[in-house]
Amino acid sequence: MCDTRIFCNACGKELYMENNILKEDAFEAKKQWGYFSKKDTKMHSFVLCEECYDKMISRFVIPPIVTDVVEL
Repeated sequence: MCDTRIFCNACGKELYMENNILKEDAFEAKKQWGYFSKKDTKMHSFVLCEECYDKMISRFVIPPIVTDVVEL
């Protein structure tokens, strides 16, 4: 049974969790803003489902660097 529910921050879709572990592949981001930003001392975090991640990176002028992972 899962006590925590996780949702995609972009589309609101609930992501599959089992024993408080995210079991559906998703993009998780966390950024602690530092001095000289307008978000000084704030922590931002979000989760995107794979579909929303693909939509986000499709708008990038410079695509993300993608490398193959040999060992999982």
